[in-house]
Amino acid sequence: MVDKPVDTILLKLRGLYARAKELSENEISASNALIGLLDGLLQSGASTAQKKKIVAFYISEVGEQKKKRIKSDTDSARFSAASMRNQLDQAASLKGEQVAARVKSDDEKDEWFVVKVIHFDKETKEYEVLDEEPGDDEESTQKKYKLPMSYIIPFPKKGDPSSAPDFGQGRQVLAVYPGTTALYRATVASHRKRKSDDYILEFDDDEEDGALPQRAVPFYRVVALPEGHRQ
Repeated sequence: MVDKPVDTILLKLRGLYARAKELSENEISASNALIGLLDGLLQSGASTAQKKKIVAFYISEVGEQKKKRIKSDTDSARFSAASMRNQLDQAASLKGEQVAARVKSDDEKDEWFVVKVIHFDKETKEYEVLDEEPGDDEESTQKKYKLPMSYIIPFPKKGDPSSAPDFGQGRQVLAVYPGTTALYRATVASHRKRKSDDYILEFDDDEEDGALPQRAVPFYRVVALPEGHRQ
């Protein structure tokens, strides 16, 4: 199961790398074969006309390989530009939606909360988000943050379970702890029968009486665990 959006981008990049590697290997093979022909021709004492014919063929083949490489590079650049435009459009479409956001980060841990997207700036590639839940003290108010794209993870759509990734038993995820707006690392404790079912999770560091209690969390409040997550 591929977790969007990060895993999808990685798969596309891997495909582009594999294509570039294939073209490079083909060019090396063709060059080596033609060099072998030239060496054999020089040793055989062929006529001047034959030598010219082989050299012209060699130049033509090398030129074709370069054209293919240039075309591949151009296609890759176009693909990358289109992919970025698509990402920016998707980011802009999140206005008004609640998302998971890494609002604080230090050397020891990351802090993720449920926030509301107010605006997305396509030029700076930054979100402006609102933490709708004030703090515990009396003077606390709703806070706004400006965050890069990498600090935001969209939640699955509540009304469309089929579009959400299905995390299997034993998978580590990032989920909203029941009764809060904070997200913590958790492990899927059991298999779900339907994609609309709640996840049964065991949250890290949630020990009670020597064991981790199993807690139900709606599927639309569970996302893939970010790489390198610290808690």
